[in-house]
Amino acid sequence: MTDALSSTFAALADPTRRAILARLSSGEATVGELAEPFAMSLPAISKHLSVLERAGLVTKSRDGQRRHCRISVAPLKDATSWLELYRQHWEEQFDNLGTYLATIHEPSGEGEPKEFPA
Repeated sequence: MTDALSSTFAALADPTRRAILARLSSGEATVGELAEPFAMSLPAISKHLSVLERAGLVTKSRDGQRRHCRISVAPLKDATSWLELYRQHWEEQFDNLGTYLATIHEPSGEGEPKEFPA
């Protein structure tokens, strides 16, 4: 069994699925409308939509013969929250690096930059 976060990132790993989500971010669309910009068959698009649906990123509804798809943002919020922890960590690391680099480039007594420590 795969956890929800792993399913989200696995679904987002494919550029076609990311493009489908980008399209759905502007509003609901039918499977046919989602397939239009891609040089692939409807069954191939349906497989991509199934991956997105299993990850909880897309929901489908039926209106007669037409299947409408809409984006579901809850899994994206969860992924964003998880990534935010690491963004904060790396920003702190870059701030520390900036401070360190500023200290090693301070002029020494002879007007030359300090050497890097060995």
